[in-house]
Amino acid sequence: MRTDAPNWGSPRARALIESGDVGGLIRWARLELGWRQVDLGKATGYSASAVSRLETADRSATDLDMIRNFAQALFIPAGALAAVLRVTPLGRTKVAAEAGRHTVVEEDSMRRRSLLQAAGLAVPLSVLDGFDESLALLPSPASSPTPSSLVTQFRRARALYDAGGHKKLVLALPNLLATGHACAEDGEAGDYVRLAACYDLATEALSKIGRYSAGRITADRSNIFSELSGSPLAAAASARAFSIVLRHEERGATAQRVTLHAAAKVEATGLKTPAQAATFAQMLCTVAYAAAQAGDRDRALEMIGAAESAAKLLPDRHAGPQTFSVTPASVALYKVGVLWGLGDAGAAVHAGKDLHPGQFPTAERRGRLHTDMARAWWQWGKADETTLALLAAHREAPAEVRDRPSMRAIVTELTERHPRTTGVRQLAAAMHARSA
Repeated sequence: MRTDAPNWGSPRARALIESGDVGGLIRWARLELGWRQVDLGKATGYSASAVSRLETADRSATDLDMIRNFAQALFIPAGALAAVLRVTPLGRTKVAAEAGRHTVVEEDSMRRRSLLQAAGLAVPLSVLDGFDESLALLPSPASSPTPSSLVTQFRRARALYDAGGHKKLVLALPNLLATGHACAEDGEAGDYVRLAACYDLATEALSKIGRYSAGRITADRSNIFSELSGSPLAAAASARAFSIVLRHEERGATAQRVTLHAAAKVEATGLKTPAQAATFAQMLCTVAYAAAQAGDRDRALEMIGAAESAAKLLPDRHAGPQTFSVTPASVALYKVGVLWGLGDAGAAVHAGKDLHPGQFPTAERRGRLHTDMARAWWQWGKADETTLALLAAHREAPAEVRDRPSMRAIVTELTERHPRTTGVRQLAAAMHARSA
């Protein structure tokens, strides 16, 4: 058997990569090394039949652990693996991406336009169409890509999210993702972590404005890159973003499994650092919320209780930037959402009665405090309190009320059913004000 790496620049290798043939690429690399299927199986801990199934089956690349193990044994470069998995272009793969563009755009056209109408066109259709195209055919970075420039872009994009600048953020995302992909061409773990974080941010923003179909694409890509990175914290962040999409697809049980699996990997680190401890607490909150949405009362209450216990060991403020800035107050806000999801409106209001905006560092979180309380008040049938909470949310972060479909729906119902409630007209007028 040979032990030197195959020629990844050969026409055959490039053809397999550009066609997205994962099994074919693994088979070609194995034969180039002179290995039998049983040899690859022994090198990776799988049976020869498992190797055969992956090489020959017409299937999507879903078992990333198996694929990554095979790739390492066969000297498949990380950049080539990412390209064949259809998450980053390699050389001339743009033709393949262009061929798939119409599938992405046309199949979801009617549903997307319906969602946009429901959301009140929080972001103009032309901007969203441009972003859809960038997902199908990634543009070139606007400037020379470096890790430092990527970090700078990401921080600016995150600031836009935190301030509710959804239109500007969606406009910035294509270049952010392009820069992230360019930086990850060498296949370093840290580069994959940063690229996964860029896709997580995109998923959060798209879910916020009701663009769940595009959010599913960005969530899937983040999962792939976080797996390639090998970082349990990156995998947890991706799982959390993915769970948001799954909940909106009414797949709460799957959302729970995804987040529980990621939480277990984080817990296995021993929670020795503040980042690990905060990530674990965040995952417990995410599982609790997903369970509440799925009607799993026992698990929802168990997980939010565990999150409260974990949060007691966390500081009220974090000294520096990290993936999840979890505090006792942020966990209490999750509890409001969990109890609301379980239909316990009065308990949700009680859980949030001592929370105040000063406990939350960003406009987005301060606005979310008020919108979560508004949902609880509305579920309880309290129109006056709902209106006051939504007005407070609009003062803190207008986009939290104006751009979220669920909040727009409450405002519409308030206007129709309680038009004489103090503040309702002011709230309805505020909904028509567009962001820059």
